[in-house]
Amino acid sequence: MPEPHPPAPLVRIHTPALPEAAFRRLLRAVRSVGDERLRQTYQTTFWFDLATAPTNVVDEAALELRRYIPRSERVVGVEWWLSRMSPNDVRVDFHQDRDEKLALAGGPLVHPLVSSVLFLNRVKGGALAVTAEPPCEANPSLAPAILDFDLVAPHPNRFAVFAGDLTHGVLDAKNDIPAGRLPGTARRRLTIAINWWDHRPTGVPTFPEAGVYRPLAAGRRRGGDS
Repeated sequence: MPEPHPPAPLVRIHTPALPEAAFRRLLRAVRSVGDERLRQTYQTTFWFDLATAPTNVVDEAALELRRYIPRSERVVGVEWWLSRMSPNDVRVDFHQDRDEKLALAGGPLVHPLVSSVLFLNRVKGGALAVTAEPPCEANPSLAPAILDFDLVAPHPNRFAVFAGDLTHGVLDAKNDIPAGRLPGTARRRLTIAINWWDHRPTGVPTFPEAGVYRPLAAGRRRGGDS
């Protein structure tokens, strides 16, 4: 009797994902944003139609990263945002990506085709945890009742790709389920979340429409790595 095959991994990982020069330019730009809208970092999202010209370094990166996306012929654009957090104070619960404004307005639950995370630096802990199990409101950080994760450690220029309806979250500096602020300070974990859609999600502005994070604007150049 043939042995069963192990389950396919939930996450595909690509390292290095971007050409070195493009990655360095992107990292410098994100660091230049500093603390701008830090408390609203997860609510500050942008839409980029892949048929239009890029207006910022993240749009440019998305065009490079598209080759790693399954079913990319169905993708018309990306929704992206900066994720900036201390692994000692993780402030994002386990969740499934969705058309957020549509859901909050009482509409149906609509997921992107593909979710992805581009890691910009190394930190202690802070692994991305991806699972097919649903979030559980009874647990800290809405962690699933069954802890069966694919884990991705933060690493510069590492790109994690997974289905848009999967549950995911961030582990703390000890790579445990976040259950409150840990003592001490930790290096800020920098990533860019990129959702790949077959339509534009509700109410998400383009980068020029939003008028924020000007250091990310395309065409800006800075000397030296930070």
